[in-house]
Amino acid sequence: MHRFSRVKSVLIWCLVLVAVVIAAPNLLSEAQRSKLPAWLADSRVVLGPDVQGGSHLLLQIERADIVKDRLERTVAGVRGRLREANIRYTGLTGTDQDITVKITDAGQVDAAVNALSALTATTKGGWFGGSVQNVSLQKGADGQLSLRISNDSIDEGIAAAQMQSLPAVERRIAGLGIADFSVRADSDDRIDVKTLGSVDAERLKNILSEPAQLSVRMIDESMSGQQALAGRWPATSEVLYSLDDPPVPYLVDRTDFVTGKNLVDVQAVADGQGDAVAITYKLDAEGAESLAQKTRQNIGRHLAILFDDQVMAAPLINAPILDGTGTVPVSFSADGANDLALMLRSGALPATLTTVEERTVSPALGAESKRAGVIAGFVAVILVTGLMFAFYRKLGIIAGISLVLNLLLILAVLSVIGATLTLPGLAGIVLIIGMAVDANVLVYERIREEAKAGQSFADAIDKGFSRAFVTILDANVTIVIAAIILYYLGSDAVRGFAVTLVAGILTTVFTTFTLTRWIVVTWLHRKHPRHLPRDVHTGIFDHANIRFMGIRRYTFTVSAALSILAMAGFATFGANLGVDFAGGSVVEVKAKQGTADPDDIRARLSDLNMGDIAARRLADPSTALVRIQAQGGGENAEQSAMTLLRQELGDDYDVRSAQVVGPAVSGELTRAATLGILGSLAVILLYIWLRFEWQFAIGAIIATLHDIILTLGLFVLTGMEFNLMSVAAILTVIGYSLNDTVVVYDRMRENLRRYPKMPLPILIDASINQTLSRTVLTAATTLLALAALCLFGGEAIRPFAFVMLFGVAVGTFSSIYIAAPVLIAFKLRPDALDDDQNKKVAEPGTSPGNPAV
Repeated sequence: MHRFSRVKSVLIWCLVLVAVVIAAPNLLSEAQRSKLPAWLADSRVVLGPDVQGGSHLLLQIERADIVKDRLERTVAGVRGRLREANIRYTGLTGTDQDITVKITDAGQVDAAVNALSALTATTKGGWFGGSVQNVSLQKGADGQLSLRISNDSIDEGIAAAQMQSLPAVERRIAGLGIADFSVRADSDDRIDVKTLGSVDAERLKNILSEPAQLSVRMIDESMSGQQALAGRWPATSEVLYSLDDPPVPYLVDRTDFVTGKNLVDVQAVADGQGDAVAITYKLDAEGAESLAQKTRQNIGRHLAILFDDQVMAAPLINAPILDGTGTVPVSFSADGANDLALMLRSGALPATLTTVEERTVSPALGAESKRAGVIAGFVAVILVTGLMFAFYRKLGIIAGISLVLNLLLILAVLSVIGATLTLPGLAGIVLIIGMAVDANVLVYERIREEAKAGQSFADAIDKGFSRAFVTILDANVTIVIAAIILYYLGSDAVRGFAVTLVAGILTTVFTTFTLTRWIVVTWLHRKHPRHLPRDVHTGIFDHANIRFMGIRRYTFTVSAALSILAMAGFATFGANLGVDFAGGSVVEVKAKQGTADPDDIRARLSDLNMGDIAARRLADPSTALVRIQAQGGGENAEQSAMTLLRQELGDDYDVRSAQVVGPAVSGELTRAATLGILGSLAVILLYIWLRFEWQFAIGAIIATLHDIILTLGLFVLTGMEFNLMSVAAILTVIGYSLNDTVVVYDRMRENLRRYPKMPLPILIDASINQTLSRTVLTAATTLLALAALCLFGGEAIRPFAFVMLFGVAVGTFSSIYIAAPVLIAFKLRPDALDDDQNKKVAEPGTSPGNPAV
């Protein structure tokens, strides 16, 4: 047995050593990491955009562009196939997904249907390898044919466009000189883009949004653009507008003979004075041959060089262009021409990419947030370790050592899984500092109880760790459930918090039952103590005999009244919804000189007709927070408002952070948050129902609803912004509150077996008193960590920490005064009489407040 213990100890410390090696690069500077082997230098947590600065954009493929493309191709297909079959037709038109055409000779209708069969044929695709009919066709009266492009066909087009867009987006970002970025598909029609470091968000959005589809056609000079608009123009041509302001109409052939795919190289050039800007191009062999042939045949006519179906230039053909190279003057600035060249070099996008969500943080603000989070973490470690030392002395020092090793393990786990550490993730680590000692307190208090019951100190340690395991597992499962649901809420920042929380809980359980246990057992074998150290001071709770259930009617009444007021306030006034749920923009700006002037900011932005503008100065007098209401014009309207803000304030203010959420994303986040809270309650209810009796599950849910309602009331009372981090705080409060409730319930279940005839109110009081030291200490350590986060964690994370402070306090109260009395109301023990009639009914040799254990 001793040999097995030694082998196990070696394995544990080897694992710890590996974890330390993996975590070490996170604690080194860039210069120090460069001296490490590549495999080790890369083993580190990636800092998110909100910690090191950068932009997170969510781009959505414009469905209208795919519909337009499919419509044009289908109309062209109908025209071509009817002409090939020599079938006369008239009135060929298309709108949205519908095309109509009238066959002139009614006797040729069946022949027309047969000619169009290639368009209406089914193709493989859809679910489970099924077939998709791209176009449906119906015959009407008088030779009328109606075709409709199916939604499945459009969806396939969007999926194909998403895949085609990914490499082009990557090339455009790389072309900007941004080295650290990621691009991935998101859902069915979106692309998720993250860039790290300093970036011009407006320029980035502009470059990524444009399809940049280049084509060269001929100008139809049979009539001018204005004449075409005033009458009818040939079916082989169409009217397109120039990029000028105001735009000029041109009648242009529909046939491309050179496209962006033929480009080999594109560069922007300027003259010596920088007044004129042009684009130089070089075509591949196919494009050069097509251009040479077309220009040779059309000397004296005009080319139409199109950019996204707008006439960028209409040069006169003076001579054939034989070498596939040339220069095209453009009416752009030098920066605009460079961006145009970059887009053309990178390849065209199949559709416009609209920014539906933007979250940008400047490197300076990211560095400040990271520094504040690290300081909050150090303060939390000192406070929590100090409290544990004050109560447990030597055992408190062991808990402190375990806490530091636990933090290294968290870093190692996050490094191995390649997690991105966001600002909420930093907050999660600080929160874990407070919660990590929870398991130590449970074990230490269990050891005290076993020792008091007459066990030898060695046996008390062994049984203390063993019997605390199930309680710790039950208590932490509720938080893991809440964290897993948090992960699926859709925001990267909240996901970072959830990942950190789960990693911290897993490493905490591992540390407690391996490292902490090994250190305690080693101390036991070396020092041979015969009893619990006398300098452990948690015995002050041993003689507690508080009649918690004696005032349950009063606490229930007060809690019910506060809950009703909170619900009434929420229904009447509502919460101050942030941009995550209401849409709009929130921008932090910093004055380039002097202090920020909120009144001036409001006045200047109000002149831009963007609706309600809110601005307030932050703790730093040079900074201000600006809120722009949702614009109501879709995703592009939100981005236009952000562009106007940057243009209006750019001379006097630097944008430190920006959050822009369009209506599509805000609606999705609202649904996800609602389902997340309801889902967590349902899953936790099921778990507690399976682990305990049904009354325990009902009591836990009622107590949790009490915590949620009062926390929502806090938002109504204070007017704090309710955003995704608020939902994260509520879900964490749910997990924490149930953590505390489960520990009390676990002791109640144990006492129910031990004292089958004890009246339920007395048994509940005894159970709460027995776990009072754990409740007080774990609440205190968590509150200390949250207080450090609130005071030192920075402006961005302070509201989250404040809500958590309130929630932990309320959760601790509800574990005692809500979750426990519900068991009496639902008759957990039906044959138990009221405590007022059975004050003397208890096990011989015990007191109601502290039964033998």
